[in-house]
Amino acid sequence: MEKNKHAKAGNINNALEQLDAPLFAIFDADMMPFSNFLTSSIPFFTENFAELEEDPDHTKPIGFVQTPQSFYNADIFQFNLFLQDAVVNEQDFFSRDVNVLNGSNGHALFTGSNAVFLREIVDKVGGFPTDTITEDFELGTKINSEGYISIATREPVSSGITPVDIKSVIKQRTRWARGVIQSCRNMHIFTNPKITLLNRIILINTWLYWWSFSRRLIYIAAPLLYALFKVQVVNANFWILMIVWAPGYFLLHFVLGDTSSNIRNERWGEIQETFFAPYLFIPVILESIGIKAKKFKVTDKNVKFSIVDKLYIIPYFIMWALTLLAIVKFNYGKWGSEIIVGSVITFWLVMHFINLSFCLFISMKRDINRKSERFVRHAKGKIMVNGEWAKFKTRDVSDGGFSFEFVNKDLRLKMNDQVEGIIYHENFPIKFKCTVARAVDTEPIWYGVVVKIDKKEDQDHYLQLIYDGENQFLSKEQDHWMTPFDELHLNVILRMKELERNATQFMRQR
Repeated sequence: MEKNKHAKAGNINNALEQLDAPLFAIFDADMMPFSNFLTSSIPFFTENFAELEEDPDHTKPIGFVQTPQSFYNADIFQFNLFLQDAVVNEQDFFSRDVNVLNGSNGHALFTGSNAVFLREIVDKVGGFPTDTITEDFELGTKINSEGYISIATREPVSSGITPVDIKSVIKQRTRWARGVIQSCRNMHIFTNPKITLLNRIILINTWLYWWSFSRRLIYIAAPLLYALFKVQVVNANFWILMIVWAPGYFLLHFVLGDTSSNIRNERWGEIQETFFAPYLFIPVILESIGIKAKKFKVTDKNVKFSIVDKLYIIPYFIMWALTLLAIVKFNYGKWGSEIIVGSVITFWLVMHFINLSFCLFISMKRDINRKSERFVRHAKGKIMVNGEWAKFKTRDVSDGGFSFEFVNKDLRLKMNDQVEGIIYHENFPIKFKCTVARAVDTEPIWYGVVVKIDKKEDQDHYLQLIYDGENQFLSKEQDHWMTPFDELHLNVILRMKELERNATQFMRQR
């Protein structure tokens, strides 16, 4: 749209003026729907249309269906902590857990992409709001306020790119925080008579979430103030704490641990909350007192590491160093009952020290060596070897090529061999030429090839073979067998190996 008036919301409203279909789907520019997207979302509407016709007095119309936000690359937590196969994408907890619960009560939140809308209600509420930087959240709230329900599904049916540099991640979350507070103010969520009690609870819970980061900083500061400067934040006898506070605290954590899904546990939630806390608490306070950020800033998904990314580690390092100093100073010279009486302070210091250690590793960038993501795909094909076709099956595929195993285990290729072949996508033959870039002489023997595809139609089918489905290399459930200590130990070992490798390369260059 000319001059890009009202940013994303303005462009969508402009597009809707050109359309007249009763339903429309919306995606962010970096999101790709799978081939089952429509069959996984449209039936909710068709069933609802039939129910409205049969029993309009006891049926609420569906305003939109929100499918999960899904990503085919590892996020900043998975990638920088070497935990792609042990930790779930940070956004999965909301998309596949919290929002599904909201949707079971008819009030799923719209998260900006991968959703199907009923056109009539979008028109009724005036289109996409242009007075907020989170038009998605506000639009969903307006739709619910008009008596239309919203549903969230659990299984991903589209996928996109998530940022992996700390600068982009922080900017993205700052925009979300400011936008939700703006929209809550615009919608008057505490007093608006059109908002039902259940929806009000969901919206207030969403508003309070962005205040949790300020709370986390208070939790970190309280034991530090006492251990380092004898500033007493809580005035309580140790034994009263053990009788009143301790049972409730440990029972709460037991219940949360028992009720947590396989997507994210409470412990990992604390780590992520600690990571965002230093950079979100000020924007949340400023937005709450009316100092707005009006400009819509699109999150840059292209990886651009710079010196600025290294500076983001400063608040984590300062808090980490202070916490370590506090642990040593508070416990130095104490014996017997003194250690027991001070155990509550020590407990909190150690917990925050572990969380901040994770934050240090998260804020240390990792080199991205692959140009494109790999996907587990088991496609069949054949390659011309010594004048005859040899059948193979792929192990994984990517934009640049794939790895495979021969059906005939006796066949061999050598590095840099150039061959041609066919790989099948739903019986469509994709013709390619390739160069052997890797030959792994293990059991089973497999090869990695760099692929060149000439025809446009073949290229389209190859891309659909890659991207029509989730990236199964990324974990979909939390690995509960890995403790925080296992994860920290893994990061220490791998970071040391990385330093050793960089030092070796430096010496060779010298």
